Amino acid sequence: MNRRDFLHQQATCAASLVAGTAALTGLGTHAHAQAPGDFIEGRDFRRLGTPAPVPGHGKIDVVEFFWYGCPHCHALEPALEAWSAKLPADVAFRRMPVIFGALHEAHARMFFALDALGQLPTVHKRIFAALHVQRRRLDKFDDIAAFVAEQGVDKQKFGEAYNAFGVASKVKQSQQLAQAYALDGVPALGIAGRFLTAGSMAGSNERALQVADSLIARSRKPA
Repeated sequence: MNRRDFLHQQATCAASLVAGTAALTGLGTHAHAQAPGDFIEGRDFRRLGTPAPVPGHGKIDVVEFFWYGCPHCHALEPALEAWSAKLPADVAFRRMPVIFGALHEAHARMFFALDALGQLPTVHKRIFAALHVQRRRLDKFDDIAAFVAEQGVDKQKFGEAYNAFGVASKVKQSQQLAQAYALDGVPALGIAGRFLTAGSMAGSNERALQVADSLIARSRKPA
C-alpha cells in the first residue's frame, strides 16, 4: 500500500482484506516467474544513497514499516512473526508504525503507548483483528481507549502514555526514519540502515522475506 493510498483511507481503515489478499496473489504469480535467490538491486530491493540511522546495539537492525489499517500488513503478520522469531542472534528486529496522516499518527501513538506500558506483545495482533476482522473503528482516541481497556489495559495510564512527551518523540523519530528510508508504502523492511525491500519490489511478501535474508547476510560485510 503506497502513500497515495494512505491519503485516501477512510476511518474504516482501507480496502477489504479480500481485496488485499487478491493483490498479494497477483504479486505471487510474478514471484514464481523469477528464479529463487535471483535478487537484483533496483528490482527486488533498493540501496539507500545515504544510510539511515540505526540503534547502537551493535546488531544488524531490521525494521518493519507498517500501518495497522493496511490489509497487506495484516496479511503479512503471521509469516513475519514466524520469520522474525528465527532470525540469528546478531540481528535485532523491530516494528515501526508509519505516519502519513492523522489516522496513522493515532495508530502510531497507540502502538508506542502500549509499548511504553509493556502491553504491546499482548495487544498488537488484537488491533489487526479488531480493524480487519471485526471491522471496528479505531480512528479517534475515545474509540482507541475503549478498545485497549477491553484488552485489560488501564485506561487512565494508557491516556497518559498516549499523550506523553516520550510517545510524541517516538512519533517524530518514526517520521524521520521513514524519510531516511524514502518510504512510500507498507509493508516494507529496512535492513541495517542500508537497504529496503517490500512485496511490491520483490514480487510477493513471502519473497520479500527471502530478499531480507539475503540483505542481512550482505550486511555482515563492510558497506
